[in-house]
Amino acid sequence: MDSRGSGFKPPFPSLSVPPDPVRGSEGPRRENHFVSDFTDVDTEETWLSDDDLATVRERVPMVYVDAVPVRVDSIGEVTHIGLLLRAMADGTISRALVTGRVVFGERIRHALLRHLEKDLGPMALPRLPANPTPFTVAEYFPDPTISGYHDPRQHAVSLAYIVPIDGEASPAADALDLAWVTPEEAMSVQVIAEMTGGHDRLLRLALGHTGQLP
Repeated sequence: MDSRGSGFKPPFPSLSVPPDPVRGSEGPRRENHFVSDFTDVDTEETWLSDDDLATVRERVPMVYVDAVPVRVDSIGEVTHIGLLLRAMADGTISRALVTGRVVFGERIRHALLRHLEKDLGPMALPRLPANPTPFTVAEYFPDPTISGYHDPRQHAVSLAYIVPIDGEASPAADALDLAWVTPEEAMSVQVIAEMTGGHDRLLRLALGHTGQLP
């Protein structure tokens, strides 16, 4: 298990990019952009206060994205999976995938970029799929017996993606650690025991989807 610390610092700041001749100033030159350059949504302005969020969570399913960060080889086969160590909604410190809410007015691929760069750092360089169709949909409930996906705070519907990481990833935001494990290690009793909320089920589905389930 290859674990990387949190001391990584980007070697250069976000660079400005001249307007794209086809798409104008929002041109898709991803290599020099951080996620804030790619979303038109101000998450500070479009999200809810704690009290409003609690009220909405009691009445409305929330929309989330889950991302399984992977390293791939030259022929596109998954060689390693990135697992975060973080405080979870159930109060545990657990191994977890990248996950987070979609805010009002935000496109799915922008939400994926925002959460991947928030959790893995601005130099992770996630390679988003050309087709934003998820490999599965996970339904989280406060009752852990309903679907196997558990979030004690809310009912959430999450679109799940497998995302290759091309750059240097390091734990960021509230993540305590990032470990890169092989598919065999990911399905070991030790690693599965460190995952809660159904993330082990989601990881198994992702490995099956890529043909890498041991």
